[in-house]
Amino acid sequence: MRDFKDLKIAVAGTGYVGLSLAVLLAQNHQVTAVDIIPEKVELINNRKSPIQDDYIEK
Repeated sequence: MRDFKDLKIAVAGTGYVGLSLAVLLAQNHQVTAVDIIPEKVELINNRKSPIQDDYIEK
C-alpha cells in the first residue's frame, strides 16, 4: 500500500473550491495552485485571499 505522506499536489483554479482545497491540503503536503487570472495569482502570492465574502471575513 502506498504511503500518502508528503505528496506533491497541483490544484487547477483558485475559486471557492480550489483555493479551499489547496489551503487544506497544504497543511500536510506540498501544494501548487494555478490560475489563469493574474490578479488572483498576485493576491495569493502576497498571502491575501482573492475571495470576497462577508461571511468568511467574520
